[in-house]
Amino acid sequence: MRKTTLSLLLCALSLPVYSQDHTQHDAHGGSHSSAMKQPALTEPGNAIFGTIQEVIHHLQQNPDTDWSKVDLEALRQHLLDMKDIAENVEVLEKRPINQGVTLLVAPLTSRAEEALERVLAAHPEQLRRETGWEMIVGSQGDRYRITTTSEDPEDTAILNGLGYIGLMAYGNHHQPHHWAMGSGQNPHQGHH
Repeated sequence: MRKTTLSLLLCALSLPVYSQDHTQHDAHGGSHSSAMKQPALTEPGNAIFGTIQEVIHHLQQNPDTDWSKVDLEALRQHLLDMKDIAENVEVLEKRPINQGVTLLVAPLTSRAEEALERVLAAHPEQLRRETGWEMIVGSQGDRYRITTTSEDPEDTAILNGLGYIGLMAYGNHHQPHHWAMGSGQNPHQGHH
């Protein structure tokens, strides 16, 4: 059943866009037909749909796609985590420190708290690999203390400028991570 549902979804997403004819009747009983050309919209409605559509497109283009391993639901859950840590976390404190910044953040919902726990379990190591920056995370009740430092003194201003959301979004690993999740690969392969 899942395969059928996925096939229908993929067919629906790949249908070409056609213009529609709209027939209107005037008050005298006559009619005229006018073709209303549908514009070529590029935005899918939200970023989660857009990312998933992009993954589907690339999966369809690859004749070697193993559809039995595709896991778009895992990708959707991860993207929901990213949405929560962007929208439902309050920055309570941002303080410059020697060689970096310390932040105190609090999730505003239980879903955001769970998302923050998941993201903060993996993001510090990825950030260290990409930048050499050290991110230390500690919890204080329902709040999280995030301290990020660099051995390069010139990075101190960058870390403070990035703040919470910049540090969460920083790096080039997000898109490859999303591709690995959606295509059923191990998103952390080669990282341990």
